[in-house]
Amino acid sequence: MSALLSSLAAALLLAQPAPNDSVPPLRATPPADEPDLSPPAAPVAATGSRSDENAVRQSGDAFGSTVGREVIGIYNQMNVRGFSPIAAGNVRIDGLYFDPVVPPSTRISRTTTIRVGLSALGSPFPAPTGLVDFGFRRPGDDAAASLLLAADAWGTLNAEVDAALPASESLSLGLGASLRLENGLDQTREDSLGGTLIARSTPAPGLTLIPFVNVLRQTLDDHRLTFQTASEFLPPLLPRRQRFGPDWVAGQGLDINTGLAADWQIAPQWQLRAGLFRSSRVRDRQMTNLVRNLQPDRTGTQRVIADPRLNFAAVSGEVRLTRQIDEGPRRHQIHLAVRGRSGDRRFGGSDTLELGPVQIDTPSRVPEPAFRFTAQQFDDVKQITGGIGYEGRWLGVGELAAGLQWTDYKKRIDLPGGGVQATDDRLLLYNITVAANITPALVVYAGTVNGLEESGVAPGNAANRNEALPAIRTRQIDAGLRLALTDQIKLVAGVFDITKPYFNLDANGRFDVLGDVSNRGIEASVAGPLTPTLSVVAGGVWLWPKVTAPGAAPGLIGERPVGAISQRVEFSADWRPPFAPGFSFDTRIAYRSSETATVSNSVAIPARTIVDLGGRYRFKLAGNNALLRVQVTNLFDVEGYDLRGAGAYGPIPGRLAQAYVTIDF
Repeated sequence: MSALLSSLAAALLLAQPAPNDSVPPLRATPPADEPDLSPPAAPVAATGSRSDENAVRQSGDAFGSTVGREVIGIYNQMNVRGFSPIAAGNVRIDGLYFDPVVPPSTRISRTTTIRVGLSALGSPFPAPTGLVDFGFRRPGDDAAASLLLAADAWGTLNAEVDAALPASESLSLGLGASLRLENGLDQTREDSLGGTLIARSTPAPGLTLIPFVNVLRQTLDDHRLTFQTASEFLPPLLPRRQRFGPDWVAGQGLDINTGLAADWQIAPQWQLRAGLFRSSRVRDRQMTNLVRNLQPDRTGTQRVIADPRLNFAAVSGEVRLTRQIDEGPRRHQIHLAVRGRSGDRRFGGSDTLELGPVQIDTPSRVPEPAFRFTAQQFDDVKQITGGIGYEGRWLGVGELAAGLQWTDYKKRIDLPGGGVQATDDRLLLYNITVAANITPALVVYAGTVNGLEESGVAPGNAANRNEALPAIRTRQIDAGLRLALTDQIKLVAGVFDITKPYFNLDANGRFDVLGDVSNRGIEASVAGPLTPTLSVVAGGVWLWPKVTAPGAAPGLIGERPVGAISQRVEFSADWRPPFAPGFSFDTRIAYRSSETATVSNSVAIPARTIVDLGGRYRFKLAGNNALLRVQVTNLFDVEGYDLRGAGAYGPIPGRLAQAYVTIDF
């Protein structure tokens, strides 16, 4: 980590900025009649323009994006091509490496974009599980503010305010605050209060510095209830809108994200980008509420697992120097990068409380016992990665991206009984992607990448709950195309094959490596305006996952991983009727096939289709742009299960009406 800090300090303090403040971007801009191979621009969600947030109209594809409160796409932060890029550590802030203990709040991040396939081209050093790229909410040069007030039918209240305040010609401040009083699915409360400060400083021509800090304080009235069946069967439909105590199952915590990002155009053909970030989470008291041995007659036993104070903090960052060389129609970019992270975590010491028999339709009322915590464990992770990357673009012909990285990984876990569990790994990572312009409207691509990724922590229902899992080696190959159906509508399709170790519960209830899993699949997206008044985003993914577990006893480990869903299809549309100025109507239809629920594959959650329906009304309030947004999610009140681990279930939310109003100043 010291090498990373030294590089960052040297880059920011010792070098001299270019004398001119108007320098061309390092990315080539193709002519209008040539397909653009670069990643889609991040959707706009700036302070003072929140009334324009509309994910359907601002998303370039259906692979996953967030615009303010609007979320769309077949993938999200926790699931890309069947894996979690957040758990794997494949996260960026404005393209810079970031290791989040807690993801950035919407006070910091204006957008979130999932980059896979062709959309990852142009992001140096991609990863096998895809990238989650958070975009900064940068303060602008003009004073602006946005206020949002929201409520839903369950009684949740939410308020958000953002402001951009120019302090001088070279400094602009961004302020943000949020208050949420949540009444959740099971009538539990989760109250949070957050604040954010962002600054954008241009102390010299070509140099931009963006320091930020975001703090979120949470009070958790109760943690969601998880149901574990006595044997391998699908449980009866679970109660919704019922608080299943006891009242003392509660906790509180503090989340903090802070950091500094720098963009420096050293000269017309040289660019330095750097970022240093710290992400932390403290839980003063955390509990897991379980109903175990659930029977078909809706009876079971209750277990509460209480944790003492838990801490997890990670410092991460990247320094990247880019040199651009232009040769007529050809543009070359060479990247030199150093990435690093250092994570410290305190966990364990839990007290397991058996509260006796329960009936899941009757709330539990058990007096609070005295907790007996034991010694905690500590783990420490350090990783440093150096890399060189190349991007070559030949206008009218195609693009080539390649990279080599050498990574050094160390993890140490101090065991409660004494001793240290050590994991060391050194690996040469590579990536190469080739894209070709077949016609002015058609681009094809193929690529491969390997990686050393994190595998998360053991879930709450595991015997080794909260234990940090070892880093794993991963591999991906993919190929596909992008076809411009019209000037504004694009079809993107691809195939992929990702291989990773398979983690899940073994026969003793430990969350550990059971074998290997390969996810092969096809993904497709169509996005754009069909008419001046109708825009659509449609996509789907078809997966053929397979687990290989040599030596496993027959019938214990199935061929499909837990959580596998073979098909996901999503269609979203936004219609602005010409006869009703200011109004628009939108819908989202999401289908998913059955989901594998147990390691043996003997139980699956049935397929379901969820329909959301909403509308917007844009108007002026005291001369300011304003928006009223109304939406009903799960319109037909479909019942079903949320998988929370092998053989562990929770109810999905029922029909919910919600509304918010946004005012821009």
